[in-house]
Order: sequence, then structure tokens, then C-alpha cells
Amino acid sequence: MKITKIGEPKIIMSSNLGRHRYFAWPTVTRLQNGKLAVVASGFRIEHICPFGKTVISYSEDEGRTYTAPAPVIDTVLDDRDGGILAFGKSGVMVTSFNNTVDFQRKHANGAMSEPYKTYALSYLDTVTEEEEKRDLGATFRVSFDCGVRFGELYKSPVTSPHGPIELKNGSILWVGRTFSKNNSMMSDDCVCAYCVHPETGNMEYLGSIEDIVYEGEKLLSCEPHAIELEDGTVLCHIRAQRPATATKKNVFTTYQSVSADGGRSWSKPEPLLSERGGAPAHLIKHSSGVLISVYGYRSVPYGIRVMLSRDNGKTWDTDHELYRNEVSYDLGYPSTVELSDGSLLTVFYARPEKNAPAVILQQKWRLEG
Repeated sequence: MKITKIGEPKIIMSSNLGRHRYFAWPTVTRLQNGKLAVVASGFRIEHICPFGKTVISYSEDEGRTYTAPAPVIDTVLDDRDGGILAFGKSGVMVTSFNNTVDFQRKHANGAMSEPYKTYALSYLDTVTEEEEKRDLGATFRVSFDCGVRFGELYKSPVTSPHGPIELKNGSILWVGRTFSKNNSMMSDDCVCAYCVHPETGNMEYLGSIEDIVYEGEKLLSCEPHAIELEDGTVLCHIRAQRPATATKKNVFTTYQSVSADGGRSWSKPEPLLSERGGAPAHLIKHSSGVLISVYGYRSVPYGIRVMLSRDNGKTWDTDHELYRNEVSYDLGYPSTVELSDGSLLTVFYARPEKNAPAVILQQKWRLEG
């Protein structure tokens, strides 16, 4: 089996106005009314800054044109990632997360150049402790009219870039990493599953996935995405990583864990790719029966890759190249939707040029063979 690209990559979310031109971490889905919806973190000045908003764009023509991005989650903090789920007859859930003022301030002091450093610090000085307490967390908002109006801001104990999934019994399963307010590895870090009650925002704990251990060391497990198969099995792909040291290799890869009881218990995570094979992943089932997982590849030449399974995830055909960047490792977070003709549309973020801000792109493609 192989993949064939349809046309060239296309920018679908960006800005040419002012300083707030960086967009990243998107998710695409099809709504109940047939529209495509793409969410992302937008109107930023760079990868880490205090200005991110979680925005949404809609397409009524299978990805040929989109509406201008509009904010859905816009707290006083840096709203990162954009996950989306269409559920039930008209429900839509948009997810995000943010970090503390202190985390943002330390980054600005340590990594930002002028005039952006002064700009960011001046803004952070306006955020009160009350506002930070109110907004800090893994967040989500829910619409019950296909994304026209969204309700109040809810908090989640876990976060994941692409958000939860709807199971065949109508319940909503969110597999995510324990929220970290300073975006750092914690002693109680884990990937765990919750049942979401969208009418109230309440979340019910179901179970956890055991730690991923590599060469005797616990890796950071994060940014999972799950899918339910026809027999009710839930399959989850997890980003696993550690930084390189003088004696240890960098790890940036994808593991798989499976649940046969709706997320209450999980198999031991097993690696699907090499040490630097890529992550995080997003899963869909094509109408042909092929399971598709797309993931970012942050080693040279950088890009977006696809793995395919004909046997519901027991084995995977990996490393099909969908997009090559050769500009920057600051890219990834792909997600995919099937179009009405059976072809596929994958959205992701990347820097189109070396010194350009990141944008949201899409690539259409099809399965062959």
C-alpha cells in the first residue's frame, strides 16, 4: 500500500497583519452538518508567548476555502493546542490548555529577543492573580448547535492536543496527560482516561496507562490520541520522549496501548517507531477499513509522515512521507479527515520559510493499493 498526494500543500490559517502571525497545533474534523472545522492556537508571536488564542475556521467545500479564524477559547493566559470533537446530533467540543504567568515570564526573560521580550513582559504584568487562578488549566468549551455558539469554560484534569473521542455507546472518552501548569515533567505524570459529561463539564476517572520505560528510565508520556474499533477495542497512540544528554540519545517516538474495557485498563505500551521516529499521532479509520495514524517527524529533513494498518493496529506500515519541510523542526501535530470522495485531508503546522512564522497547512492525499 502507498499514499499519493493530491496537489501541493496549502496554507489555510495565517495572518499578515501586525506581530501576531504565528499559528500552530491544529485539529480537523467533520461536523454533523457536513462542514469541516479546523481549530488551532493562533495570533501568537512565537512558539512560546502569552498571546495565544484557540481559534476555529470552517469549510463548506471540502477544504477548498475556509472562513477567517475566530477565537473560541481566549483566556488571559497562553491558550495552546486546539482539539475538536463533533459528538451526538449537534455537539462540538473544543479543547486547549495554558501555563502559568511565571512560566511565561521565565521564558520571556530567558529566550525572547527585543522588542518581543518587553512586549510580552509588559502584558504579563497586567494579569492578576485572580485572573490566572480563574483561567489556568486544561480547558474546554462545548457547543450544542454545531459550533455556532459555545458555552462556559470548563476545566479538565488531563490535556491532549487533539481532544477526546466519542464511543459507539455515545459516551465521550478523553485520554490525556495529567495537566502540568509549568509544562514540565512531574513525579505523578501519567496518561489516563476520563469520561466527559459535556452538559455539566464533569469528568469521571476511568483508568491509567502504565509508565513507558526505556533503557531503565521513565520517559515523558504525553499528547495521546485514541480511536475505538468496531469490536469496542480502544487503541491509543502516545508521544514518548526524553532529551539527549552526554550519555543518552534523544527519544521522540510513538507507543501504542490498547483497552478492551472502554479505557479502564490498558495494555503495556509498545513502541511503533524508532527512537526518533516521530510524534504526536492522530488516528482515524478510513472507509476502506485501513487504520491511519499521522505524526510529525522532527529529524532532518523534517515533515509529516503516515503509518497504515490493515489489521486494526496489530501491525503497522510506517514512515510514508506526506510532507517534507527541510526548513525547521518546528512543525507537526497533524490530524486527518476523510473527504466525501474517499480521499483524505491532513492539517498540520510548519514554518514555510526559515524566518517566517508558523502557519496551518493542509495536504490532500489518497490511499493506493
